[in-house]
Parts: sequence; structure tokens; C-alpha cells
Amino acid sequence: MRADWDMDALRQAPKVYDAGTYGTPSAGADRESQFSGEGVRALFYEGLPWKGAPTRVFAWYGAPDVAPGEKVPAMVLAHGGGGTAFDEWVRIWSRRGYAAISMDLTGTYPGGEPGERPRHEWAGPPHEGASDIGEAPEDQWVYHAVADVLLAHSLLRSFPEVDADRIGLTGISWGGFLTAICAGVDERFLFAVPVYGCGFLNDGPRWQSMWDSIGPEATAEWHALWDPASYVEDVAMPTLWVNGANDSAFPLDIHSRTYLRCGGDRNLSVRVGLHHSHVHGWTPGEIYAFADSLAKGGPGWPRVLEQGREGKRAWVRVHPASAVEHAELVFAADTSDWVECAWQTAPVAADTATGTIAAVLPDGCRAYFFNLVDAEGLISSSVLQVVDEGE
Repeated sequence: MRADWDMDALRQAPKVYDAGTYGTPSAGADRESQFSGEGVRALFYEGLPWKGAPTRVFAWYGAPDVAPGEKVPAMVLAHGGGGTAFDEWVRIWSRRGYAAISMDLTGTYPGGEPGERPRHEWAGPPHEGASDIGEAPEDQWVYHAVADVLLAHSLLRSFPEVDADRIGLTGISWGGFLTAICAGVDERFLFAVPVYGCGFLNDGPRWQSMWDSIGPEATAEWHALWDPASYVEDVAMPTLWVNGANDSAFPLDIHSRTYLRCGGDRNLSVRVGLHHSHVHGWTPGEIYAFADSLAKGGPGWPRVLEQGREGKRAWVRVHPASAVEHAELVFAADTSDWVECAWQTAPVAADTATGTIAAVLPDGCRAYFFNLVDAEGLISSSVLQVVDEGE
């Protein structure tokens, strides 16, 4: 029982309202000041009705300077829990030659602390875990958040300076969760980069208290409607899945299961020691290299074409092997807790003639993957493999 979005409506560019002078300082914070920023424009765009009332979505938009008639690639940027529309995120992409839009997905606008940001009078649903599962699907947060992302996409496509055929999507944490859904719903994106976020949340220990609070029947309904595992099979575009090896919210076991279910051309980058935050989530250079390789014809980095294991000899085949500056086997002896898993690394050599990287698994190894690193330090990872005890 997946949710159903009206894609004919969501493919239409929404109406836009200026937000540069929304409100007045007497209403609280100095909104006029915080809604201006170098190289960005503050706006509201029309969202879907929530419980019969009209909604608007706050967003920052920015683009590099372009000559008349010139078009640039663009990015839709979906924040995670506690986040909002981030103007700096837009500027990061603008400095790289992309137009970009970052929108608030919780009915708030920038200002205040995470979880305490001010709501505006056209707000849609707040994000409060899965507590709204008793509402009609079209009044729940995930429905609106996905719709807001797709409407932002449609808005970008309407701007004369944007090349509608070169628009990508990336999201961080809950935004990565949304990115995985949106990639399966909206085939117009050129590519998608979920950071941290994945599916199979019913098996993620971080979320158990959320499921306990709504009960097993409602939990089953939530997963049927919203879990990305139900959507990623429909993905046809290239994707890059970025995560930390010990992510506490989206641990590597459920992340790998989601990745393996995803359709399209899949790519993976897993860093040992990658922290979980918005800044850490938009920093990895792999995201920008991946975008450039598709939207600008830039070079990619080493890709894992296939992998396997015979006994204790594990291997991956890579292209191009000549681009591998060095490679590592990342392995662990105890997988009882994926969040606390103690990963170790060991260097391995690449056979540039065959494009094969191989290693003998250490005694006691229970899980492993390979990381291939290019001259720029960009990481391409193989898929997590679990070794049965006794093998």
C-alpha cells in the first residue's frame, strides 16, 4: 500500500512569493535581515493543501552568473531532522557552477535552534516522527515533504537559466530518506545522492522507540506507505549512496540492504569515521565529483564493477584500475552492534592489468568491504559482505 502522488500536478511549477521582507521585526526575530543573504534569494512557493488549508514552503535559491541564453545544471537540496533551508548549502553549489534550491520541509523558516524554529502562517505538517500515521496519507509529513521536494524540482525547471535536463537531487539524513523515495517517484531527476538515509527503518535500532510509541499495526502501515525500501526498486537514474561505517541513525546493515534493492546505476561511498550532521553530510567530495561526472561530463572515480569471495580470498573488479591511488580492506570481527562496530583497515594492492583488487580475509573477520581511493582522496566502496561464523 504505497502512497500515491498526483504527478501531473507536481510536475507543474508552483506559484512563487517573495520572502525577502516577510514579517516584521516586531513579530519576533529580525526576519527581514535573516531573509537576505549573499548570492541567494528568499522565496516561498506554493505547496499542497494540508487538512484543506493552503500551504507555502520557504526556500533559498541561488545561481551562478550566466550570460543571456546560457543554462546551468541545478540541484535540489533536502535537509534532515532539525534542519531547515540552508543558504550556505545553496552557495556551495552555486560556487561550483550549479543553480540550487534548499527548502524548509517542516513548515518553518530559518532562525532559532533545531526543533524550535518559528513556524509561519502557511505551514504544512511538522515533522514529529511517525506520530501522524493516524491521519489521511495526504496529510502526513512524508507525503508533504516528498511533494515539496518534487515541486522544488518543477520550480527549478521553469527558471530560464536552468537546464531542465541536468537537475540532480541530494538529501541528508531524513533528507536522504526522502531522496531515496523521490528518486523512485520522479524520473525527471538526472541523478540522486542520498546521504546517510536509507530504508528498512523497522530494523534500525535508532527508531525502535518511535515504533513502540505507535504500536505494531501502525508501524506496519507506516512502513507500507513510506519506507524507501518500497520505492527504490523503481529508481532508474544513477545514484550515489554516501554513509559513515558507524552511522547511528542509518547503520550499514540496513543501508546496504537498501542499496542492493535500488534500481539504476548504483554507486557507493562509505567512510570510516564520517560523522552525522548537515555539514558533514554536504562536505564529501564524492558528491560533487559524482554530480560533475553526470551534469558536466567531468571525470568519475574508480568504480566497483563486481565483487566476490572464494573461501577467505575476497576480491573486487574495478574500472579504471589505473585511477586507484590506493585500496583498503575494511573489516570487523564483531557485528553484534553495527553502530559500535570496530572497523579496521588493511592496505591491499591493485592488479592494474586485470582491474582486480583482492585480499585474504583475516582470521575472525565477520564483515568486510573494500574502499578504493583515487588521487583526490575520493572513495568508492564495495558492498558490505557478512561472513558466517565458522567459514
